[in-house]
Amino acid sequence: MPEFAYRAVDPRGQFLEDRCEAADAQAAISQLRGRGLTPISVEVVGSDAPRSIRPPAVGAGRRWFGFSGERGIRHDDIHNLTGELAVMLRAGLPLDRALRVLAGMAEKPAVAALLQDILKSVKGGKGFSQALQAHQPHFGDFYISMVRSGEAGGQLGDVLVRLAEHLERVKNLRESVISALIYPAILVVVACISVFLMLGFVVPQFETLFEDMGDALPMPTRIIVALGHFVADWWWLLGGGIGLAVFGVRQWLRTPQGAAWRDALLLRAPVLGQVMRKYELTRFARSMGTLLGNGVPIVSALRIAADTVGNTILRAAIDAVPADIKQGKRLADALAATGLMTPLALNMVRLGEETGRLDAMLLELARVYDNDVQSGVKRGLTMLEPLLILVLGGVIAAIIVSILMGILSVNDLAG
Repeated sequence: MPEFAYRAVDPRGQFLEDRCEAADAQAAISQLRGRGLTPISVEVVGSDAPRSIRPPAVGAGRRWFGFSGERGIRHDDIHNLTGELAVMLRAGLPLDRALRVLAGMAEKPAVAALLQDILKSVKGGKGFSQALQAHQPHFGDFYISMVRSGEAGGQLGDVLVRLAEHLERVKNLRESVISALIYPAILVVVACISVFLMLGFVVPQFETLFEDMGDALPMPTRIIVALGHFVADWWWLLGGGIGLAVFGVRQWLRTPQGAAWRDALLLRAPVLGQVMRKYELTRFARSMGTLLGNGVPIVSALRIAADTVGNTILRAAIDAVPADIKQGKRLADALAATGLMTPLALNMVRLGEETGRLDAMLLELARVYDNDVQSGVKRGLTMLEPLLILVLGGVIAAIIVSILMGILSVNDLAG
């Protein structure tokens, strides 16, 4: 197995030089990253002349994995390169060299192309935040504003560390919600498939048994037989109709009117509404607190943090707050005027303003609501899962009972 000499940075920012064995350079890089190290250079040894091993050249993959494709770069890629860049800058590497190292070590051509373009802009005399502005869809205003404040204060490495921590918390919160919803989604899909199979394949097997009964069949049995006959004969039409309906609803929900209707409905939902409200307030409070703690002015921080809120109703309410702040209102009073903030959120904001620690109180609010969201999701699923099972069992039981009623009617008529 080839031996590789590497130079890397550990999480404390210390440089390490050593050797390791791996199948190839990419395996060596993965091995180092698995140990919590950020590789700077990896070279194969044991040959006549040691040579540096680099990932495949940018553009070597298929076209849709190139930089121009939106599918090439994911949120996880931005999170990873932020953490690695922070470690390198805190270890004392210049920005251009750190970007060059990250571009050379990038496993995805799209990420390498992104870093190369940023490096080109930085070497051309632009600031890091200006270079990122050209790729705003990937980084977002929140990220760019944080970097700009770090450049202004000469603390870019520390700011990137805070950014990496922020992205990690947002990722964990999002993944915890998505993971909790996987089982109910699977349950609904299985329920729909089960009902479709029973109506399309099981019920038609009894149709010949009931065909001479006519009006003597019980009404529930006639309804189930008719449904089974329709599903068996027109399943393609039913599937196409459902597909078109889903497509139409999704397209409508992407419109401003559809999104507003959906978000208002979610906020009014009995259990889900409070969880969704706290989830959005968590994102807002964490973004706002991080921006304020990094020196971003409150009006700019409000506008940027509002863009991180996914619910259009809450975002529209927060969008009106900067105008009130400019007129001299306190933040807590301006948020209270929206009527959409929880009492806890308002009290913590008010306390933060009175003590001069608004950024810390907003981050604490995010932490509290983060725990509330996770417990609320678990509590909601605890009620939802038995309800789904009961509904599924009730539908299947109704089909079976209807068939049994028909069979008993046949026996009574034969007797």
